[in-house]
Amino acid sequence: MLTRKQHELLLFIDSHLRQTGFSPSFDEMKDALGLKSKSGIHRLISALEERGFIQRRHNRARALEVLRLPEVENETVPTRSLNVIRGDFSKRLTGVRTGEAAASVHLPLYGRIAAGLPIEALRDDGAQVEVPVALLGAGDHYALEVAGDSMIDAGILNGDTVIIRRTDTAESGKIVVALIDEAEVTLKRLRRRGNTIALEAANPAYETRIVPAERLKIQGQLVGLLRRYH
Repeated sequence: MLTRKQHELLLFIDSHLRQTGFSPSFDEMKDALGLKSKSGIHRLISALEERGFIQRRHNRARALEVLRLPEVENETVPTRSLNVIRGDFSKRLTGVRTGEAAASVHLPLYGRIAAGLPIEALRDDGAQVEVPVALLGAGDHYALEVAGDSMIDAGILNGDTVIIRRTDTAESGKIVVALIDEAEVTLKRLRRRGNTIALEAANPAYETRIVPAERLKIQGQLVGLLRRYH
């Protein structure tokens, strides 16, 4: 039998895989379960792996595969729900289409953002992308197409479409859209270091870029990802 936390984590991983196509990060799993450290997530994943519910693909970063879900009659069911978004979003999100399967909204697609070297600041050309409402929370959102491979270890690949929540602040460790010197924009993990900000790649082939805080503006935080398979 699964414990409540094991059950919650398994459902969260399965939901994240279905919505985004890639495994959640340890930080996302920690936040979803309300844990204070990632060590608890490591123990839960090991327990689920030992019980045959998930397996790790050791040749890929952040690669978890759900092998099976628990049967209600045989496994423990959690007594509280996961941190998921619920409710009717149609009154506060323009372009929402409701239906039996899911609702969606059209977000502006601003162009290609470098997940490698910074590129010139992007401009809106009127393009849009349809996004499931389940990927969105409160606030304004937009979409960007990823160019480059520097975030592959975070599950972000060249050609992916990332969903960004507009914000000018972000906690250290979050993946953000960063505008540098009002001219360059890039998608990187943010780390605060005193009066400077480190923009970290998720690929050992790329170096961390250190920028004085006054030269950088946060234009949004990553909240979701869409991927097409051809």
